[in-house]
Order: sequence, then structure tokens, then C-alpha cells
Amino acid sequence: MTAFVIAHWYLFLALAVVVGLLIAGPAIEGGPGGQRVTTHEAVQMLNHKSAVVIDVREPQEFTSGHIARAINIPLGQVAARTQELKKYKERPVILCCASGARSARAASALRKAGFTDVRNLSGGLAAWRDANLPVDS
Repeated sequence: MTAFVIAHWYLFLALAVVVGLLIAGPAIEGGPGGQRVTTHEAVQMLNHKSAVVIDVREPQEFTSGHIARAINIPLGQVAARTQELKKYKERPVILCCASGARSARAASALRKAGFTDVRNLSGGLAAWRDANLPVDS
């Protein structure tokens, strides 16, 4: 057995990497943006928990279509505008962008500002549209 392991060390190294990724997967998926929310969960939060949606795309992207009642604050302005968002600190905040990458960075910035219930819309507006949910323009 030991001779087999020594002869095929690269297979065991690959196995260790795969197992490590499986164990660390949930932490990696959350990344700096933390907790994700599906489109279905977002709808439930909007309807039953008075969640607020903050769309961190650029204004021209926002005007081409956005979730109803979403607030547009481009990613580059989130940290500077946290003071005006303080009124939403006690409510769940759902961050949205085109695919989920920018909103993950915005979630990190809001957490640093003391927001506790911040979620990143998994898949962003693309997932929202794929789920045939309404988009305002």
C-alpha cells in the first residue's frame, strides 16, 4: 500500500485538494459578499420582511431595467453613501448587480459600516430575469 501511495503521490495530492475544496466550498461561495439569496428567497423577503434592494450597477445599466423600488447606488459610491442608507439598517438589504460580483463587494462594504442583514442576490439581475420576475425600466 505504501509503495502504491509513493508511486502515485500526485493522485493523493489531487484527492486532498478536492476534499479541501468540498469542505471549504460554502465559505468560498459566500466570499467577501457573505450570505447569498436566491430570487425566490428575495421575493419572500421583499413581500414579508420589507427588504430593500440596492442595485450597485452604473446608472445607464440601471435605467435599462431594474427590480421594482430598487435604489441605485453604483458600487464606487456605496462606501461614501452608507450614511444615507442608515435608515435601512434594521431592514434586510438585498444587493443586486448584473451577475452578483459587484454586489458581493458592496455587501462587504455595508457589513463594515455595521449593517447586519445584508444579502447578495445570487446570479444578479440576470437570474432575476431568468426567473421571469418583473423588471422596471
